[in-house]
Amino acid sequence: MDKKSIAAQLYTLREFLKTPEDIKKSLGKVKEIGYSAVQVSGIGQIDPFVLKDIVNELDLNICATHTSYERLQQDLKNVIKEHQLWNCRYVGIGSLPKAYSRDREGFTRFAKEASILGRELAENGLKLIYHNHDFEFERHGEATAMDILMSESDSDKLGFEIDTYWVQAGGGSPVSWLKKVAGRIDVVHFKDMALTKGKQTMAEIGEGNLDWESIIDVCREINVKWYAVEQDVCARDPFESLEISFKYLQKYLMD
Repeated sequence: MDKKSIAAQLYTLREFLKTPEDIKKSLGKVKEIGYSAVQVSGIGQIDPFVLKDIVNELDLNICATHTSYERLQQDLKNVIKEHQLWNCRYVGIGSLPKAYSRDREGFTRFAKEASILGRELAENGLKLIYHNHDFEFERHGEATAMDILMSESDSDKLGFEIDTYWVQAGGGSPVSWLKKVAGRIDVVHFKDMALTKGKQTMAEIGEGNLDWESIIDVCREINVKWYAVEQDVCARDPFESLEISFKYLQKYLMD
């Protein structure tokens, strides 16, 4: 992990990204913190070319997105054009789409149909990736939903975007699951878990209880390319939260 591989997941700042003016101002703050890249998610309406101009002006990379599954189905050509414009290879699906039931049949159908979309994206130099929550760790017989997604999808056409918090919340081990998806993960979501008054809460990196040394070691081993810092819920100003996480990660930087 080097400084340029650490990205701010913009969903963290969604309340500050409503208009193009908001987006430019907020991305400026992200750059001031020290981030060199962002993942586009949760932002308001903005012309793709305007966003390209903003990130170019600020010298920020767009490492990945979260794109609605419905848009992937209905507007794939424009999705491809946007990602190519942004020089962004990774097209993320943020969660299991509502059209699929959360049972073995639903996860199997999604894995197969997402692989078809992934094939077309791959033909255009892009990579489809899936972001987990906790429900993917429910068991359906002997297999978890994550097991089903892995086994029923085309390994070359559907990758994974492991979220460390949600793996832990689902009763899994972030380190073990990162190892399981080795070869199928280029983007990871870093999110810490704290215990506050007996409840699991999202926290800035280093402010919770996850084993970051082990997590980062395995990310290096499996050649993760992008480390996206995300915090869905912040107890303080989200920009401050992103800064705390960024500063903590500095001790793990490698030349």
